[in-house]
Amino acid sequence: MNFYPQLLARAEQGKPVRVGLIGAGKFGAMYLAQVPRTPGVHMVGIADLVPANAHASLERVGWEAGRARAASLDDALRTGATHVGEDWQSLVAHPAIDIIIECTGNPIAAVDHCLAAFGHGKHVINVTVEADAFCGALLAHRAREAGVVYSLAYGDQPGLACELVDWARTCGFPIIAAGRGHKWLPEFRESTPDTVWDHWGVTAEQARVGGMNPKMFNAFLDGSKPAIESAAIANATGLQVQAEGITFAPASVEKIPTVMRLQSDGGVLSAKGVVDVVSSLNPDGSPVGYDIRKGVWVCVEAPTDYIRRCFREYQVFTDPDGRCMVQYKKWHLIGLELGISVASVGLRREPTGAGRHFNADVVATAKRDLKAGEMLDGEGGYTVFGKLFPARESLRVGSLPLGLAHHLKLRRDVRKDQSLTWDDVVIDAELPAYRVRKEMEALFQK
Repeated sequence: MNFYPQLLARAEQGKPVRVGLIGAGKFGAMYLAQVPRTPGVHMVGIADLVPANAHASLERVGWEAGRARAASLDDALRTGATHVGEDWQSLVAHPAIDIIIECTGNPIAAVDHCLAAFGHGKHVINVTVEADAFCGALLAHRAREAGVVYSLAYGDQPGLACELVDWARTCGFPIIAAGRGHKWLPEFRESTPDTVWDHWGVTAEQARVGGMNPKMFNAFLDGSKPAIESAAIANATGLQVQAEGITFAPASVEKIPTVMRLQSDGGVLSAKGVVDVVSSLNPDGSPVGYDIRKGVWVCVEAPTDYIRRCFREYQVFTDPDGRCMVQYKKWHLIGLELGISVASVGLRREPTGAGRHFNADVVATAKRDLKAGEMLDGEGGYTVFGKLFPARESLRVGSLPLGLAHHLKLRRDVRKDQSLTWDDVVIDAELPAYRVRKEMEALFQK
């Protein structure tokens, strides 16, 4: 990558990449833990709805006392320290800041933050992939119009999967499928923030000490986040979505090439060139073995006998025919790896994944029977989960994207497992995120 020598040079020149962070929760805190040891990067300001929580995150990750006590953004620039406050508008407007990291986890707010940053000539790294899933291609389009970069976050699974897809295509391999891993059983669909730790693998106390948000982690467990991240991968890479969405097929790493084949070849796929998710659990709940739960993978095909022979000679994981092979990254380290995006955007003006297509959509689907007048509470909550659809099908039926299913009142009853439409909810047509979504639909229906 050659980023580190360039960052050292920026540090020696006194010209660091200047960064502003909006949202200092779990992901943001993980990145902040790495900032003091990264040369050539200055965290100028942190904006959080509750500045005291941001200071608590800084203390938790080991920042030195006083490092985040700059009285203002200008003071931070003079002293090399960091300003913490709640004014995100001033952060995105400050002319000295190069990159805004959107890290709130709130898709509605994230759209506002991204658009404002573009308007002030700022590059954006969007950690809030929930926003990217329902309008990422439009956000990338707006960034290009403004002459800035919009990027997914390296360290999150979509960014890492995009890297593997790019690796495969650059090497000349046809792609069969790509995606991430997940701990999955069908009954997890009904999980709520009250039950998430029963299935996740940590106690409620461990989660509290680690600053783990039960609603956010439940979005992973109930299948919403895998759908969201699969949509981000598809829309960034141009891979397609199967008509049935995600299979969650169980497979150990060495079995991925066998499972991720066409159904006619004994696999689970209805088409090639698609996104999918591999489960770390067998249907009976037993572990699959050497799993990819925390990682990403790409399954490629040997187009010639010679390449198939190379697979055999180098003893890579393949299907029984030796034609399909898996490349993978076993772990993702979330915010601890975000510095790669900061370096890529700040030094090269290159995103670590960005929406170029509208192939995939994540549709709000009833987690239980819902009654007219109830309020939807978005991904990971008590009312809906996300289901992956081909975008053309979602648009055909007028589906409600999960990223907009926050604080919306239902107009009518909705049955459990029924996917919601715009007609099912009361929505403010002046909401910027809604207008951006509709603009994207119009752009890609041309």
